[in-house]
Amino acid sequence: MFIRNKYSEVFLIKTNDRKFGIKKIFEKIDLKDYYGKTIALKANFNSADPFPASTHIDTLENIVKILKEAKVKDIVLAERSGMGKTRDVLEEVKVFNLSKKLGFKVIVLDEESKDKWVKIKRNGTHWLNGFYISKIFLNADKVIQTCCLKTHRFGGHFTMSLKNSIGIVAKRVPRGLYDYMVELHTSPFQRLMIAEVNKFYKVDLVIMDAIEAFSSGGPDRGELIKPNLILASKDRVAIDAVGIAILRNYGSTKEVMKGRIFELEQIKRAVEINIGIKSASDIKLIPLNNESIEIVNELEKILKEQG
Repeated sequence: MFIRNKYSEVFLIKTNDRKFGIKKIFEKIDLKDYYGKTIALKANFNSADPFPASTHIDTLENIVKILKEAKVKDIVLAERSGMGKTRDVLEEVKVFNLSKKLGFKVIVLDEESKDKWVKIKRNGTHWLNGFYISKIFLNADKVIQTCCLKTHRFGGHFTMSLKNSIGIVAKRVPRGLYDYMVELHTSPFQRLMIAEVNKFYKVDLVIMDAIEAFSSGGPDRGELIKPNLILASKDRVAIDAVGIAILRNYGSTKEVMKGRIFELEQIKRAVEINIGIKSASDIKLIPLNNESIEIVNELEKILKEQG
């Protein structure tokens, strides 16, 4: 398990300009550490529905361009959609077109052979038969996630960086009959299982596009809000906790609004298994432009009072 500082930084910029916002985010990242490295990229293409249901294509484009400028060795975007056939989803949202334009690889995880997956045993988790994770995210030098900000009406309650990790888990392995996603979505432990997947792979950076978000409904459609924010952190617990604070600032579902943020099951379980920080007081919010200062003050108040 990687060692963390006593607090985790969450960078935040108020903007509706993805090119500008993502550039400012990466100015806070030591890109020299990415030189010559293989990057596994996990976006949010659960369905072909438009942003914020799915990663905005401009977000993906700007992330890839900056990584290319940093002279990484390879970029591999790997995805498994939950609502629709993955290849069709990626075609519809123009990911393959972008990959040809910018020169990065796209892997459809549903089409991977069994030797491309690693079996994670049940030990200590709520997954009845364990589960399989794509080797791409275990073998890469660096893993970058880009997620959206939204609620989840199918039992997850919210879907940000922790929930986005479900897209690296196999629905079925080749020649296997067992459906791991049926198990997940019918289990009373769904939110715990979501958190548990995150224990078994590292993430070096999460970029959350919260220019728009769903404050109810989700993941494919819902009540639209416009926070005009882009966030980034190395800590999945920290960035999800801030995402919940944003939803609470606007008003959200009873599941998101109720109780303390660090008592919500995804967050609480992630803390128990050492995915990230232990409490809201361990979050350091850093505004990246003057326009961000007011919302940072509001979120800090929510985190202090409700964290």
